[in-house]
Amino acid sequence: MGISFGSINTGLPKDIVKQIMEAEKIPLKKMESRKGKFGDKKALVDQLTQLFQDLKGNILANGNSRSLRELKYDTNENLVGVTIDKNLASPANYQFEVVSLAQKSSALSSGFSDKDESYVGVGYIQYSLPNGESREIYVDSDNASLTGIAKLINKESNNGMHATVINDGSGTDTPWRLLLSLDETGDGQRADFPYFYFVDGEEDLYLEQERPAQDAVIKVDGFEIEVPENKVKDIIPGVTIDLKKAKPGEEFSLKVSEDTAAVSDKIKSFVDSINSILSFIKQQNTLDENSDTSRTLGGDILLQTIEGRLRRVVFQDVETSKGMKRIGDIGITFQRDGSLSLDQKKFDAVLADDYSLVSEVLTGRFKEDGTKSSGFIDNLNEFVGMALRFPNGVLTTRKKGLESKMDQIDRRISQKQRMLEQKEKNLKDKFARLEGTIARIQSQGAGVSALGAAPTNAVTQLG
Repeated sequence: MGISFGSINTGLPKDIVKQIMEAEKIPLKKMESRKGKFGDKKALVDQLTQLFQDLKGNILANGNSRSLRELKYDTNENLVGVTIDKNLASPANYQFEVVSLAQKSSALSSGFSDKDESYVGVGYIQYSLPNGESREIYVDSDNASLTGIAKLINKESNNGMHATVINDGSGTDTPWRLLLSLDETGDGQRADFPYFYFVDGEEDLYLEQERPAQDAVIKVDGFEIEVPENKVKDIIPGVTIDLKKAKPGEEFSLKVSEDTAAVSDKIKSFVDSINSILSFIKQQNTLDENSDTSRTLGGDILLQTIEGRLRRVVFQDVETSKGMKRIGDIGITFQRDGSLSLDQKKFDAVLADDYSLVSEVLTGRFKEDGTKSSGFIDNLNEFVGMALRFPNGVLTTRKKGLESKMDQIDRRISQKQRMLEQKEKNLKDKFARLEGTIARIQSQGAGVSALGAAPTNAVTQLG
């Protein structure tokens, strides 16, 4: 419950303590306002830092000749699928032909009327794996059906064989069959299929059809090659080929080339990241009579430093095998509005004509003496480090400086608040004592007045 002073006895305003404390809090409010200005500036520094982090992410993803490079392929995708490792593959053109696909050992059993109810009998299955290892699977009465036998075969994951119950779609009375397959393809995976030993079966279980494992046969530039799988990895360096369909006699090309469009997109991403920083600087430096530079970075030396360093990076010469170059030579230049622009036609033309030159301008080159020259992206990476480096990058230093000032103000605010709380308590105590003192004086004055006004009774006084 609040204590009121004044009007009753002292004649002072009831909220005299509150008025005094409001006056005392004026410096506190000024400190809060000053802290808010530093906070606004720190938020802008954080925003600029994030733009630099985005640019750094681009550099990490595409900062060297290998990561920047992209390859593409052109081929008959009805017959083959292609996957390229850009770090191992090289542009080239091959003539290709799929003569036959690799296949695995498989077999199909005789037909049964029902997959679950037809009783095959009790016995065992014996078979040999490609490595010569012999296996046996025992079948009891509880599993004496096609479904039960398939379950027993598939129960052990390391038995080298897989069983499936299928309906052959023949429309006969015995459409259900057991399909047995090995997991691996190729001549080296040929298997001797099972002997079935069963007694008391209602219908005989035996193998009607078998297909042996075989290698795939392909032709590369006219030369025949056998491979054990339909996934060909070691024929063309850095290129994995999935054989989809055999078509003997039909030769087609498999061309690996530089993907200039993908590289162009990466460079455009660099330009966009740089322009985000330049746009931020331009926005902060756009001032008018309503601009409050105490809360923005307008005209700040930080922005001048960053913009100046960035322009030096753009105009910096780069050593290539064809002499000193700048990124302007490959189509990246400043515009009148201060932003960077990528001349797409010029860049694509230079890239298509001499990929190595573009790569050297952007990522540098390794020289005969074993050293490496710095490319534009290397210089850009150094520029980003100048801004973000811990503990002395310009953005890192500015952020720490603003945080330090805010911490100082927080400490001063806390100290001031403790002083004001104590002062408010002291004032309340003082006014409480003053109120009590005045009340006693008023009470004594009233008693004296009463004595002077009343008639004296001598008998009463003698009591």
